Amino acid sequence: MVNASSEAGENAVAGHGEAAALTFLWIAVLLLIAKISGLVEKIGQASVLGELVMGVILGNLALIGINVFEPVKKDVIIQFLAELGVVVLLFQIGLESNIKQMRAVGLRAFLVAIVGVVTPFVLGTYIVGPWLMPGLTSSAYLFLGAALTATSVGITARVFKDLGKLQIKEAQTILGAAVIDDVLGLIILAVISAIVTVGAVSFGAISWIVAKAILFLVGSIVIGQITAPYLGRFFSKIQTGTGMKFTLAISFGLIFAFLAQKIGLAPIVGAFAAGLVLDAVHFKHFKEPTIVTEVKEVAQNLKENDQKRLTQIIQTHSRKHVEELIEPLAHFLVPLFFLFTGMTVKLETLFNIPVLMVALGITIVAFIGKIATGLVAGKMNKWLVGFGMVPRGEVGLIFATIGKQLGVVNDEVFSVIVIMVILTTLLTPPILSLLLKKHQSVAMA
Repeated sequence: MVNASSEAGENAVAGHGEAAALTFLWIAVLLLIAKISGLVEKIGQASVLGELVMGVILGNLALIGINVFEPVKKDVIIQFLAELGVVVLLFQIGLESNIKQMRAVGLRAFLVAIVGVVTPFVLGTYIVGPWLMPGLTSSAYLFLGAALTATSVGITARVFKDLGKLQIKEAQTILGAAVIDDVLGLIILAVISAIVTVGAVSFGAISWIVAKAILFLVGSIVIGQITAPYLGRFFSKIQTGTGMKFTLAISFGLIFAFLAQKIGLAPIVGAFAAGLVLDAVHFKHFKEPTIVTEVKEVAQNLKENDQKRLTQIIQTHSRKHVEELIEPLAHFLVPLFFLFTGMTVKLETLFNIPVLMVALGITIVAFIGKIATGLVAGKMNKWLVGFGMVPRGEVGLIFATIGKQLGVVNDEVFSVIVIMVILTTLLTPPILSLLLKKHQSVAMA
């Protein structure tokens, strides 16, 4: 009996080891595929588009008799890493955003953000959604409308940057509005998720959810900014190296994600708030990056103008060092999220002509809802501002995924949202490039 029990235990351990090793292999394969999909950058598209499309392809190979990737869809470890990836992504977005910049963009960007959230949300939830897809639950329409609110500022920013137009007032307005857009979108997500989870439909209950989301964001920022310097100072006394700096930053994000979940908000809301809170000043007691130290030594022997330029580079690098520390982790986890999201799309739903037509209709609404922001842009190129707000990218996918996890977004609606995200991501860059070149020629004339 002892020998039989011991043998069974050894077999269980061996089986677990084989399963873990297979998961290791799948992760490696998925990461390599994600990087290969980055070839879309060579034709001016964002890498997220390639990862998403590749995920859709891999997840539907079974339709032509290739079932090799089917186990990945059910791998709980990869699913967990994908969920962790989206938390890290929102933490990154928070880090790249800046509270001071949000204050500085002014009323114009705030108005652009409000129109860019309210218009597509109302169109998707109450007008076009029920018209094109009758018979769905009110929660499904709410998630459809929420997915239409998001703006992927990274795609727009890249187009402006590549053409050297990142400093024009249209670009600055879009960037500022997109940050506010993210905050408003996350509040909408928090409200809708709570309505679905607890069934709250009364005005008082919704008001409380909104208040709770705002209080959490504001409270996190205020309390976080007060406590972060003390935490930085305390942990720097233990160790001042990069490892401790990374640990403190990522732990901050994960703890805030946990707290958001505990009070009924999505973890990504907490991760975003944590990213907004953290700033380079909170890590001033830690060692500077090696490259900063070396550049400072070189700068001492340079001319005054060169020293000023190097000082600017040093300040920029020091300020962005936390973002740079998180970036390798994001390179590992975030592509898994987009590939896994793409793999959950059931391509057979796209063979349904009505579903395709609905997706095109929703995409048109997605364009109209954001182009309308140009109406409140003031004395600037309204078309540039409007089209600059169009790409949905990662945040729209996050909303759709959460809706699917909660069981209110079915395969058809999920596929419609994914098509909308792909088309807005694919079509916007060339349109923006054309508008920017036209804008430049008018300015020169």
